[in-house]
Amino acid sequence: MITSNPFEVLSASLPLEPGVMQAYVVLMVFLVIGGTLLDVVHKKSGQYFFEKGQALKKIAKREVTSGEKLGLAVSTFTNEVLTSSEFENRDRRVSHLFTMWGFIFFVVTTAMLIFGLPAAEGEGFALSALLWHLGALSICIGGYWFWFKIRVDVRSEGNEWHNVHQSDLFIVSLLLMATFALVWSFLQAITGAASVLSILAFLVFIVAATTLFSTILWSKFAHMFFKPAAAFQKKVAVADGSHDKLPEIPDLSSAECKERYPDIPEYMGDNPPNMGLGIKREAPSHY
Repeated sequence: MITSNPFEVLSASLPLEPGVMQAYVVLMVFLVIGGTLLDVVHKKSGQYFFEKGQALKKIAKREVTSGEKLGLAVSTFTNEVLTSSEFENRDRRVSHLFTMWGFIFFVVTTAMLIFGLPAAEGEGFALSALLWHLGALSICIGGYWFWFKIRVDVRSEGNEWHNVHQSDLFIVSLLLMATFALVWSFLQAITGAASVLSILAFLVFIVAATTLFSTILWSKFAHMFFKPAAAFQKKVAVADGSHDKLPEIPDLSSAECKERYPDIPEYMGDNPPNMGLGIKREAPSHY
């Protein structure tokens, strides 16, 4: 099952031409591009980043060179993008990495499996199909971990896991897509591609995928593009001394700082950088 191309089996068993599936993938790509652009216009995200960047330039203490910006861009890509280092909560970071990398592998291999059709005689999709299944499984692991254990409104506000709001549109459609991709592949292998159960699972998979890629304007899908931009801008603000219009934090243990703020030892101890876990001492679970 996990090394067979479910789209190839579907095309061979039902009157569904590869060209139709390929056109669907292209349509989803255009929906993502169009939805993201509409989101930028509607929320004025591009205008916000531009105006904020111009405002920070006016209070910058130094000019960041092109080489420095390139280094900051690489740092942003390797840390905030590839490894999600901005998450200090271990569970949140692991959940995000499972979901993110699973989604990337699932989307890329879906395109490979579909655009590889019709397959030449003897041509195999074993590796791509394996990564497709593992990608869907990774989405499920990270997504359900987030939904049942980490979701803010569940842990901090005491709401039930089944309370679904518009803000959950992205994660719900993503989980349904990945879950029913696996269910469809399993039923296809057990009952055949033309069985009623297999076709129903495939339809739910398609509806969930279409919802995910066509509702960007109302979901959190576009944040995956904005988050790296915000992280990069924050790094530049630290490098040029503007500090995002926030006060610069001095070395709290330095003699100069203690002389300027003599009451620091009273409420932060004699060695501030090692003053304990504070609010991180335990998770907010008293609900």
